[in-house]
Amino acid sequence: MHQQKTDQLINALEEIEIRCETDINIPFKRNLIEGKGEKLLSDGYNDLNGAGDIPLLNQLKLDFKIEKFLFLFDDAYHFNRYRLKTLKTDVYDTFKFSWHGSYLRMCRTFERECLLSGAQDRIWNGPPIASRCFGKSEIPPDLSGNGAAGWKLNAYNDLQYDLISRLMGYKLIRIPAYENLMLGGKLQRIDKLLLRPNRETLKSVGTWLVRKMD
Repeated sequence: MHQQKTDQLINALEEIEIRCETDINIPFKRNLIEGKGEKLLSDGYNDLNGAGDIPLLNQLKLDFKIEKFLFLFDDAYHFNRYRLKTLKTDVYDTFKFSWHGSYLRMCRTFERECLLSGAQDRIWNGPPIASRCFGKSEIPPDLSGNGAAGWKLNAYNDLQYDLISRLMGYKLIRIPAYENLMLGGKLQRIDKLLLRPNRETLKSVGTWLVRKMD
């Protein structure tokens, strides 16, 4: 479903003749975050009760890119108590993100929907590194005790993306599944609009995406 929705976002840009790069992988080296950057990530990792040295991604994988703007579509499992914790770290005082306030609100509002999609094993438990960093998950959907190690890893990785993209000189634009667009005189959620959009809907979505780069 994620790929289907990002494909439609790319189609929306094509409808208004905006070119973008797809299948983006941006490598980086650890020395990029040495010093203050490492401290910012460590604070977020510790807030999630991470164990040992902070893990680091070796590249950023993006849905698409327009010049210095990087785009990511965030599905329901990005909005929960753990992401809320990382969104409250000093990264977001050091750097400003236009979507930060709305993400705080969505993490408080939509955790129940996160449970619907995020209780499956690959998300709840995550890859093996999740349990090594955050301990063994509880049985889904139990968020008491140690909760979901996979969710914690996802929240920490989102923090990495936000910080590292900014340190590299990019502007990261996150597109939350829950954002609303005014179409046909009513508010409609972007994740629903992307399921079976007609051409006019795609044009409206494309224009909306371009405005996010202003």
